[in-house]
Amino acid sequence: MHDVSFTSPPKSLLCLGAHPDDIEIGCGATLLKLIGTYENLSVKWIVFAAHGERAIEAKKSAELFLTGADKDVELKQFKDGFFPYDGREIKLYFEELKSQISPDIIFTHYRDDLHQDHRLISELTWNTFRNHLIFEYEIPKYDG
Repeated sequence: MHDVSFTSPPKSLLCLGAHPDDIEIGCGATLLKLIGTYENLSVKWIVFAAHGERAIEAKKSAELFLTGADKDVELKQFKDGFFPYDGREIKLYFEELKSQISPDIIFTHYRDDLHQDHRLISELTWNTFRNHLIFEYEIPKYDG
């Protein structure tokens, strides 16, 4: 991991993941470093396809992962694999989110990810928060 320096300490993060575990796998070490380095860090953590038992796991994971941070964990219930077909509703949610927060740093999926849900979340992140510092993370894809 490369060290990143800021002119002023970040106060708020927005972490976007299409599925449970995406954020943890994609940028977990970076988040832990930021939480350990900067006091009073506020983290908005959103998982877009969290259903049933996986939603319970995602909530527990985020709560444990964000120990020491002021956290707001939100689990949406968009259908896994269908984000391009739910794009309008997801875009409306992004616009609502933009009116509520203005994070110092945003973590989102890599824009050229092979998974369609990941690509859409990345695209909407860049469209919606174009004047923010955005870091992309990649989830290794395995097709068995």
